[in-house]
Amino acid sequence: MQTLGLALMGTGRMAHVYGPKINAHPGLRLEVIYNPRIASATRATDQYGGRPMDDLDAVLADPAVDAVIIATPTDTHVDYIEAAAKAGKPIYCEKPLDQSLDRVDRAMTALRDHPVPFMLGFNRRFDPDNAALREAVRSGEVGRLNMLMSWSREPSPPPIDYVRASGGYFVDATIHDIDLLCWIAGERPVEVMAAGSCMFDPQIGAESDFDMTMTTLKMPSGALVHINNSRACAYGFDQRLEAFGDTGMVQTRNHRDDNLLRWDSRRTEALEPLKHFFLERYDQSFYNALDEFHAAVTTHRTPSATAEDGRAALAIALACMTAAREGRAVAPAY
Repeated sequence: MQTLGLALMGTGRMAHVYGPKINAHPGLRLEVIYNPRIASATRATDQYGGRPMDDLDAVLADPAVDAVIIATPTDTHVDYIEAAAKAGKPIYCEKPLDQSLDRVDRAMTALRDHPVPFMLGFNRRFDPDNAALREAVRSGEVGRLNMLMSWSREPSPPPIDYVRASGGYFVDATIHDIDLLCWIAGERPVEVMAAGSCMFDPQIGAESDFDMTMTTLKMPSGALVHINNSRACAYGFDQRLEAFGDTGMVQTRNHRDDNLLRWDSRRTEALEPLKHFFLERYDQSFYNALDEFHAAVTTHRTPSATAEDGRAALAIALACMTAAREGRAVAPAY
């Protein structure tokens, strides 16, 4: 297996997700961890290995760095994409590309001018259950797809500073569901309708954002897609999908550490609580996403989650935001 030396850009939460996954993959080698603050980079290399660096030009000129993983704050993604593309380095970038379509277009121009393999980190595509449901739909198990539904509820609201920088609930969270369901359906909506409310954290409402939303996407085929999001959920990280067609239906179930059903004098059909958050529920998907990136780079094919997918998902998310705020159906600006 060909080994790729990686530069991990950033040392925040997502970098700590990818560090262990890189080390677990036999075809990936963590060569460098980059942060403009060298002390932060050094702390991360103490955990995961590699060399700490604070000079971006030196990182991208390093012949031991075959590709970069961008796990930095969203508002820095475009700058790093441009720099890495000009240096000829394949790129894996956390979602979203950016919160602005204009800046996304800037990144896509850089990728056209300096063609390198590029993959966007829509990790939920690489969850085994989600991938199996897609395969069931695409192979015709449910017949013609009529409705596709997603429940995505987080255990508790994030810190308000995170909310302020997130770009809004649709761009921050719903965009995962948008990309996943469009990927499953094999089409993108011609029209979106959405509603939002703030029921759990008044600070989020004070920022003119939502902590609970319902979204409907109308597909060119006539299929309807429903996305049910919440920033709070008393029983854990609720993640389910359902595909309904004219000959059947398939669903994914929530994950638990222990899936045994228990019966005793106090309870029947009792189950353990759900996985707590995305780090636990989607743990395998991050490894699988990096495996896809490795395979795409080493076999010279286009990664399966592209910049074009990222732009489309953002356009849909922004249309959902407009629909929720203005109370009308909106056509995404692809």
